[in-house]
Amino acid sequence: MVDKNKFELLHTDAGSRARVGKVHTAHGVIDTPVFMPVGTLGTVKGIHQKELNEDIRARIILGNTYHLYLRPGVDVVSEAGGLHKFINWERPILTDSGGYQVFSLAHRRKIKPEGVTFQSHIDGSKHLFTPESATQVQLQLGADIIMAFDECTPYPCEYKYALNSMKLTHKWLDRCLAYFDQVESFPHGYDVTLAPIVQGSTFSDLRKQSAEYIAEKGRPINAIGGLSVGEPAEEMYRITDEVTNVLPESSARYLMGVGTPANLVTCIGLGIDMFDCVLPSRNARHGLLYTWDGIINIKNERWKQDYSPIDDSSRSHTSRNHTKAYLRHLVHVGELLGAQIATLHNLSFFLELVDTAREKILDGTFVEWSKGVIPRLESRR
Repeated sequence: MVDKNKFELLHTDAGSRARVGKVHTAHGVIDTPVFMPVGTLGTVKGIHQKELNEDIRARIILGNTYHLYLRPGVDVVSEAGGLHKFINWERPILTDSGGYQVFSLAHRRKIKPEGVTFQSHIDGSKHLFTPESATQVQLQLGADIIMAFDECTPYPCEYKYALNSMKLTHKWLDRCLAYFDQVESFPHGYDVTLAPIVQGSTFSDLRKQSAEYIAEKGRPINAIGGLSVGEPAEEMYRITDEVTNVLPESSARYLMGVGTPANLVTCIGLGIDMFDCVLPSRNARHGLLYTWDGIINIKNERWKQDYSPIDDSSRSHTSRNHTKAYLRHLVHVGELLGAQIATLHNLSFFLELVDTAREKILDGTFVEWSKGVIPRLESRR
């Protein structure tokens, strides 16, 4: 079936490769640059969909194919009418193919040309994921954007392993696309985009080769994988810069699993349009808050009697109407509300950050703004 979803490039910054665009999907238009909160199991942990809409203002969220396949099961989600109806979310959804689990569950999987056999982390049962089955499962889940099945290499990685892994990823991509393109009608009645993934570890020649291979596929979204697995930030920036020089301007560029606020601003300047990362929600549960003036560890004693708002400049109602002292108390005693408030704050900040970057690109001040804001974002209080 022909993919009718598309990316529309609206503006490119004069002093960098930062871009403003729109990704068109059946469940709405996604303004880019965009940060996508991670909802692995069909939920952004601890956050209601109403809060995602009104406080965080998320334009798209993620689900994880491997985890949803195991629980509650593909049939449960599909029979509900797809993931949108199952979780009551009307905006776009992206699903990971399970390729990241090839990396993260290395002790529980076996890779063969056919696909990957996983041993469930829940009950030890064995499951085979192939490019075809990973594509089929994602179509049944009903995401707007689905990912090609790939192998995400570890860091550090030997050249020979990275080369063979890249070749396998390309073969799997061709099988994903062959399966996807022969679908006559998508299961839930709306258009779906399949996004290829560039691999090649930190080797420039492999990344260039992979980017050229992916570019030839002519898809509206291209992803860059394997750059959130422990490599130094400088390596990530170098490879991102090299890959975005090859990937076509006419397609959206999605940097998978990245990253900190400073990472986002830097990579927007390198031409990235889409990001996702568990960092803002995971770190929130440990009491780390991201702000325009740096990172706050709310567990520190200095906040015990600080009755000022968590962030009085935040667009989040929650951050403006609860104090640092109260949030510290909740986190300190392990109340679930503490993790929820901190997560709301962090995700709201990440969305505000990319929205501000978009404004700066449009008004021609992105480079100057980014130089000033990155040191502030990296500071700690």
